[in-house]
Amino acid sequence: MTHGIAATPHHLASEAAGDILRSGGNAIDAAIAANAVLCVVYPHMTAIGGDLFALIWPAGAREPIGLAGAGRSGSLASWQALRNRGLSRMPQAGSLTVTVPGTVEAWGRLLERFGSLGFAPLLTPAASLARDGFLVTRGLAQALVESSLLLGGDPESARLLPPLRAGMLLRSQDLAESLDAIGRSGFSDFYRGAIAARIVAALEGRGGLITAEDLAQHRSAWVQPVAFRYRDLVVYEMPPPTQGLAAAGLIRRLEAAAQAPALGYVQALQRARDAVYPLRDSYITDPDFSPTPEAPFLELEARGWGPGDALPEGDTIYLCTADEYGNVVSLIQSLAGSFGSGIVAEGTGVLLQNRGSYFSLEPSHVNRLEPGKRTMHTLIPALAGREGSCWAAFGTMGADGQPQIQAQVWQNLADRGLSAQEAVARPRVRVASGGQQLWLEADHPAARQLLRSGAGGVQVLPPGSSQLGHAQALVRGADGGWQGGADPRADGSVVEV
Repeated sequence: MTHGIAATPHHLASEAAGDILRSGGNAIDAAIAANAVLCVVYPHMTAIGGDLFALIWPAGAREPIGLAGAGRSGSLASWQALRNRGLSRMPQAGSLTVTVPGTVEAWGRLLERFGSLGFAPLLTPAASLARDGFLVTRGLAQALVESSLLLGGDPESARLLPPLRAGMLLRSQDLAESLDAIGRSGFSDFYRGAIAARIVAALEGRGGLITAEDLAQHRSAWVQPVAFRYRDLVVYEMPPPTQGLAAAGLIRRLEAAAQAPALGYVQALQRARDAVYPLRDSYITDPDFSPTPEAPFLELEARGWGPGDALPEGDTIYLCTADEYGNVVSLIQSLAGSFGSGIVAEGTGVLLQNRGSYFSLEPSHVNRLEPGKRTMHTLIPALAGREGSCWAAFGTMGADGQPQIQAQVWQNLADRGLSAQEAVARPRVRVASGGQQLWLEADHPAARQLLRSGAGGVQVLPPGSSQLGHAQALVRGADGGWQGGADPRADGSVVEV
């Protein structure tokens, strides 16, 4: 590595990051450029109408800092208002699930504090792909078909995201123009200008809960990561409103099982999940509304009760970058569900998230819907350090399963001594559906034993299943240089420059 390294779930995003690093940009610049490209080429997974969380290990620092780019519910939103509309639970898509998009403002905050380039050169690769078109991957083609009813219910979504076969060209002139506008004026146009006006108009016409003032007032938050020791390392996770504490609790409880036989490890994962997920669902929400205690998550004997909420399945992108100066970025971004709310604001190409679907309409639930609130987020980028220096960056898509997938990738790196590529490619397992099912890939070493046992709820998936996440990782080698891994379950690559 001369200038830097990037690992992302789509090769075009990795190439964009590499170009930025090659031209003198740093890891923060490269991460934003890659993220913007993913917002174009992976619309089922993410878009600029979503939210973003990042952990940054700045050059020369002894620990990282976090940025929570989570948008809030609209000022018109409340559990009472939706109950009065006859709803008993949040819908999974549509205008009522749209929360303020946090991504574009978060890009701006990252650039202000750590970037070395302006918006324009970082968004140009993404704008060019939106304008000129890109080849649809098999995963995107499948998602377009599976979500055709959702997308077909919105005129703009139906126009911009029709069912296409893999290898066909997809383009969006509207999205290219929005990216160009952000490149010229920064995030102000998105939250207070022409793009904002079109987002508000789209939602007002569909009975949405967000106002122009909600968009104009949005701000990301710099936060202190959750930190805990793991052997001779320190692992860093995002604090609430993310489920980072759940990931921390899971990793802590699995430390003793790292070298267990395959079946024993799966059983330990089930026990850890059953202890931690109910804690998550009892405690984690917007800390501005209800603080979350760390102790129950990090104490090995503590546990919650009940199965844990069966959260909506989602789609997400995770990427990581490092540069020659010593900066490292662990970044995750999402629309929540596949294609988010299914709503594109007319004339913008901006697909809006359905993150509000994670709220509860139960008045006693800690994550109940209230005005101006950030819901509990599944998004959890991670970093790890040794003796005050960054040692690894890792993360995954996978919604409710992110803590479980992340823990397996982490232990592949920290305990099993695998390379970054081996760590993200290794067969995985996941406790799903509110604890009622056990998903594992057919090439997982415990698969045959579990099938022979006759245990209920076991679902064996094809090797390389996206239901087990798309993970990326960077880890320092013995020579102090970085090595990267891009999950073969996605369409990504590692680019070193």
